[in-house]
Amino acid sequence: MTIFSQSVSPCGKFLAAGNNYGQIAIFSLSAALSSEAKEESKKPLVTFVAHDGPVYSLVSTDRHLLSAGDGEVKAWLWGEIIKKGCKEVWSRHPPYRSSLEVPEINALLLNPKENSLLLAGGDCQLHTMDLETGSFTLRGHTDYIHCLALRERSPEVLSGGEDGTVRLWDLRTGEEVQTIEVYRHEECARPQNGKWIGCLATDSDWMVCGGGPALTLWHLRSATPTTVFPLRAPQKHVTFYQDLILSAGQGPCVNQWQLSGELKAQVPGSSPSLLSLSLNQQPAAPECKVLTAAGNSCRVDVFTNLGYRAFSLSFS
Repeated sequence: MTIFSQSVSPCGKFLAAGNNYGQIAIFSLSAALSSEAKEESKKPLVTFVAHDGPVYSLVSTDRHLLSAGDGEVKAWLWGEIIKKGCKEVWSRHPPYRSSLEVPEINALLLNPKENSLLLAGGDCQLHTMDLETGSFTLRGHTDYIHCLALRERSPEVLSGGEDGTVRLWDLRTGEEVQTIEVYRHEECARPQNGKWIGCLATDSDWMVCGGGPALTLWHLRSATPTTVFPLRAPQKHVTFYQDLILSAGQGPCVNQWQLSGELKAQVPGSSPSLLSLSLNQQPAAPECKVLTAAGNSCRVDVFTNLGYRAFSLSFS
């Protein structure tokens, strides 16, 4: 089994995880973290089939869990989701160039200020879907899009793809305002791994990205790489956390980096490689503040602090 995606509920007490069989499992973090937790507490409250193919991405609004599969996005009510027999609230299909084209949607990103959803994947295009009305499309990538990151202080989004570029888009105009060809920078390039960009995160004027090229911290305004992190394995997920950068990919470890490039810690998990990290920072449930990591196994590792894996949730 492969777990591609995770999302925490708005209340912070539940975790959704999506796998390669089209299933979504809902775990109770509050029950699993309780002092009275049993082995049963680490299994799903409910598991249901959401898509015919893999669940590539999950994201939560204040009411809904949104899931992405092959060519479709579905919405599920969090208030109903832990009850068996949960039905989708809606299903939407982005506009594709051909009715025969059903590309996977493997990146979802919520833009709360605009009540919109950004999605991208196998059709090499970035779509913005108004959650009330409809959608429009931004074009620019020449190959598959792997990842998205929203700049919270400005109406801009970053996209990274198989073509080796990170592109910055102005969401007000739909225009591409900057292109960074990461693989062309000698200090970042690793031709033996390819040029694809598999993970992205942004914080103010800074961006961190990796994949085929080395995991690298960039200053966005000057499009300058400032720190190249000394790690051989391609990374599949990266995020800023306080004064650290957390990354994961090939290999079982969650990596903790100083912004200077120093490796602070490598914390092993139970999966041979990792595809997603999720930080539960919902203020409504401080007792459930955890990091979860998932990838090429049926387990979701739970880290109650960044120093060690406390236990694992299991799909099966």
